[in-house]
Amino acid sequence: MLEFLQQPMPWYVAGPLIGLMVPLLLVLDNQQFGISSAYRHMCAAVLPKGKFSFFSYDWKAQKWNLLFVVGIILGGYLASLTTAEGYSVAISEQTKLALGEWGITDFSGLIPSEIFSLSFLTTPGGFIVMVLGGFLVGFGARYGGGCTSGHAISGLSNLQLPSLIAVMGFFAGGLLMTYFILPLILS
Repeated sequence: MLEFLQQPMPWYVAGPLIGLMVPLLLVLDNQQFGISSAYRHMCAAVLPKGKFSFFSYDWKAQKWNLLFVVGIILGGYLASLTTAEGYSVAISEQTKLALGEWGITDFSGLIPSEIFSLSFLTTPGGFIVMVLGGFLVGFGARYGGGCTSGHAISGLSNLQLPSLIAVMGFFAGGLLMTYFILPLILS
């Protein structure tokens, strides 16, 4: 069993499991799936009632979403503990060459240590990517009415036009970031 848990889940298993979440949530009183709504629930739980109208609602009715966040954090932690020694993510040689131009050369493990480290965070590029980027993602998710998973999984399956527009924007923004902005930051 441990050997099974130490390997990535194949796409043909993970995809249908994610896809089954949508009908399950629709059966459970039309719940929405996405991580950004959990941030709103956390704020509603800790902020004073009535101080901010956006956070004044019964967040306890959505407490399952907070358990989802706890599961993501716990799952990430367990993955870091159970990942097989010497495991590295399969990356194409062309991608390795492109990342090498930006100084990213360590492809052992699950994430590149040159980017995901405290030393990188203290650089101007690291601050932009991790702090400013994190803020913009969080702000954009709430301003856009949901995150990538919420729009792409729940919104598209419900045939919502705003979700289709949002997903097209995510892809366009990802391409813009990958090919134009990130090379400027990491160079």
